[in-house]
Amino acid sequence: MTTRLPLLALAATLALSACKENTIVENGPPDPMANELANAAPVELPPSITASKSYRCSGDNSVVYIDWLSNGAARVKKSADEVPGTEVDAEAAKAIGDAKSATVKVDGKSCKG
Repeated sequence: MTTRLPLLALAATLALSACKENTIVENGPPDPMANELANAAPVELPPSITASKSYRCSGDNSVVYIDWLSNGAARVKKSADEVPGTEVDAEAAKAIGDAKSATVKVDGKSCKG
């Protein structure tokens, strides 16, 4: 038992000495797209949803779902699961209403939230 321990240590030392030395290079290979990426236009994220509300319309008793977007626009949907819905730009969304109002006007119908 006492002779096995030094032999195991010697075997481990020989095994580790056979490993190649790794060198870490500070600057890797040159990036072929570095100039294009440096001069690229900044990425603009799509607008986020600030509020999602449902409204019941008078007359036909239908339900309309509206996602109010951070850029002032809106997304009008016939069902909660409809993707993506009908995009309404910011100017047209002002005619519909806003997320804080209790009544909106969609397709000529008055709808309450």
